[in-house]
Amino acid sequence: MKIGIPKEIKPNESRVAMIPAGVYELIMQGHQVYIQTTAGNGSGFLDAEYQDVGAVIVPTIEDVYNIADMIVKVKEPIEQEYPLIKKNQVIFTYFHFASNQKLTEAMIESQSVCIAYETVEDEAGTLPLLTPMSEVAGRMAIQQGAKYLEKPIKGRGVLLGGVPGVAPGKVLILGAGTVGIQAAKMAAGLGAHVTILDIDLKKLRHVNNILPSHVVTMFSNKYNILQLIKNHDLIVGGVLIKGGKAPKLITRDMLKLIRPGTVMVDVAVDQGGCFETSRPTTHENPIYIIDDVVHYCVANMPGAVPYTSTIALTNVTLPYILKLATKGWEQASANDKALRKGLNVILGEVVYPEINEAFGWETVA
Repeated sequence: MKIGIPKEIKPNESRVAMIPAGVYELIMQGHQVYIQTTAGNGSGFLDAEYQDVGAVIVPTIEDVYNIADMIVKVKEPIEQEYPLIKKNQVIFTYFHFASNQKLTEAMIESQSVCIAYETVEDEAGTLPLLTPMSEVAGRMAIQQGAKYLEKPIKGRGVLLGGVPGVAPGKVLILGAGTVGIQAAKMAAGLGAHVTILDIDLKKLRHVNNILPSHVVTMFSNKYNILQLIKNHDLIVGGVLIKGGKAPKLITRDMLKLIRPGTVMVDVAVDQGGCFETSRPTTHENPIYIIDDVVHYCVANMPGAVPYTSTIALTNVTLPYILKLATKGWEQASANDKALRKGLNVILGEVVYPEINEAFGWETVA
């Protein structure tokens, strides 16, 4: 199969879909890999490294799309890429369709085969292709939140770990999934007092078992959220609805209960956000302030650490890319239940029910 890896053109996105080691594996199994020139530069992987393992370097993004049977990306296609996508072409990337109707309609019109990293789901109910980026984003949520708590950046002026004689900062985490646990680990490691909420008691028990005693678990309900947002310095939204929009757990009206300078980091923003006041931001302009509350809503947080993120992503996507390349999407998804869950838009038809639910469309049986 001819596999194309374009350079990511979403603003401030420096990741690339595959490291040279992954390309080498594909070529050793008889596939051809075409990479747009400088696609790996932002992650620290140069054209020469890809050429050394047998990849063909092509000059433009148009060349990649024209040649490839399957496009492997990091982020969803943006508007200028829509016309480049061909009928029957497989696009394997993060899509997050439920938060982007325009993208969904464009992919329907393209008659392509859209397989979303974020909905590939194994028998245990975990999302293996989303997990590494969620791990990165969860850890970064604390790293960025701690920075924006500094007073020169309009934060409360709180050091999360405190110092002798001064109480540590307080971190509230909504969701005890991968993002929440990684955020709690980082915050606890800094010495902050951490409260993590979820509606799944099994997850809360898991948190109690693996994290230190200054990480407190509570059941997530509106009353508890209303009480806790009044006295926490950093609030992290890490709620995930598989393939669907995130619920709005903090509304605009609730901001008046939050102390000025509090920082809210919405890791769920690429699925619509779990704060009503969330809107996607970029690494170039990462924050905005509403009612004196700092909002950090960067939609591609792992893009700020592309070397780490690109390696972590290739580690998990490569086995699925190999299956798709060797067997074709139909046979590969028929044989692999996890990969079958990744099918979102197939030849003009939405086949993932949560996407239709998000837009109020009828699901085809």
